[in-house]
Amino acid sequence: MDTPELIEQVVSAFRERTPDGFIQAAPAWHDLEPEDRVRAAHAARQQRLIEAALDPEGLSTTAKAVLARLRR
Repeated sequence: MDTPELIEQVVSAFRERTPDGFIQAAPAWHDLEPEDRVRAAHAARQQRLIEAALDPEGLSTTAKAVLARLRR
């Protein structure tokens, strides 16, 4: 798998969970070189800002997921 594809997987808001609900890191994170992890973190931040700007409530997908879990 090439670096841009790995970064895209890391930038995604989706994260696997363990049976007890613990959020796991994206598996692709471990396949990235340190400088690519920095690039992925910056890209994820930009993605969340774009999501929030497009959302009527100003929330990113990550914020929505956190709020949904808190409301349960």
